[in-house]
Amino acid sequence: MSDGTAGALPVVAIMGPTASGKTGLALDIASQINCEIISVDSALVYRGMDIGTAKPDSREQGIAQHWLIDILDPVQSYSVAEFYNDAVRLIGEIHNRGNVPLLVGGTMMYFNALINGISPLPKSDEAIREVISQEAKVHGWQYLHDCLKEVDPVSALRIHPNDPQRLTRALEVYRSSGRTLTDWQGQKNEKCPYAITQFAIAPTERAVLHERIAQRFDLMLEAGLVNEVENLRARGDLHDDLPSIRSVGYRQVWQYLEGALNYPQMREKGIIATRQLAKRQLTWLRGWEQLKWLDTFADNNTAKILAKVAP
Repeated sequence: MSDGTAGALPVVAIMGPTASGKTGLALDIASQINCEIISVDSALVYRGMDIGTAKPDSREQGIAQHWLIDILDPVQSYSVAEFYNDAVRLIGEIHNRGNVPLLVGGTMMYFNALINGISPLPKSDEAIREVISQEAKVHGWQYLHDCLKEVDPVSALRIHPNDPQRLTRALEVYRSSGRTLTDWQGQKNEKCPYAITQFAIAPTERAVLHERIAQRFDLMLEAGLVNEVENLRARGDLHDDLPSIRSVGYRQVWQYLEGALNYPQMREKGIIATRQLAKRQLTWLRGWEQLKWLDTFADNNTAKILAKVAP
């Protein structure tokens, strides 16, 4: 296993907010060097969720080998720890084949685990998660946020009451182990054993990113996003508290199909939720060290990356 020292094959990360051009840039790089793409996206792991995740199609996946795409059924969950272990293993395997690993995506918690290390958190407990879900339906997420504030005020400061996934995990950790998430996170594992060259891509103007997000969501609707979610609902074993269905876009279309939203409301809320996701992603990235920023519309982004990492 490489340790990222001089002479070793590089590991490249291409981060950025949704709709910023990460996939196109990665595929352009892949057409010029021997590399394999590791998806860093918490929604692309799910089978049958293609349109709303902007999953690379068969042509795009044919340009380079893609990993961590279509590995789970939507009823399953995928933790940060599982991603960390899978990504570290894949980086080693890709290096052994003499190729460059490209880590591409926008799930910042995944990137954070690789770059800053991951805490030895207890495994997920579905029974406890179900209890928390029922409490949320009865009392609301603000009530659960208040409960978290009592036992783990540090985590409560970082987690918004409208972030059910992280709120559930923080409460689950405490209820399953008797120790707070803050306590667990104070015990870091070793960081990823590879040096990662980090790039982020985004438009320089926020308004331009917002426009791209709206355009992309409309294209997803035109491509059949509603039918895709209809097929997921028709299975009968999925619900809107699952991590897969809480994904941006899917949740809003699910609510539309249940009659909670009309079509214009669904479109508007889907675009707003995507913009909020992009804002959170950019907030993470602003605090990133050793990050090289690229402008979405620059014509020399590929050359800049190749100059740093081409073997």
